[in-house]
Amino acid sequence: MIVELQGLHVFGYHGVAEDEQRLGQMFLFDVQLEVGDRGANDVLADAIDYEDVARAIREVSTAERFDLLEALASRTADTLMERFAPERLKLRVRKPQVKPAGMTVDYSAVTIERP
Repeated sequence: MIVELQGLHVFGYHGVAEDEQRLGQMFLFDVQLEVGDRGANDVLADAIDYEDVARAIREVSTAERFDLLEALASRTADTLMERFAPERLKLRVRKPQVKPAGMTVDYSAVTIERP
């Protein structure tokens, strides 16, 4: 069984540019937690509550400031592994407000997987 959140919007002050650090911006988190049969018995206490997952992601994003998406993704993945102990985790952090010189892009992203 996989618990997923796709496109979780979390505001943060991450990035190298001064404007990113001062003004902040929205980041999008996609997470998949492979949890075995946890929750199959229809008991919330035995499951991974996706609201708790969302809160954990927001806590990481607001507790620290990261220059690089790689660091934000890594710290978030570590936190989710520690708190929820999934069998596997896949996390993607997207940064939609990217402006490469003279080009257009929908977003930049980092994907991290943990066994």
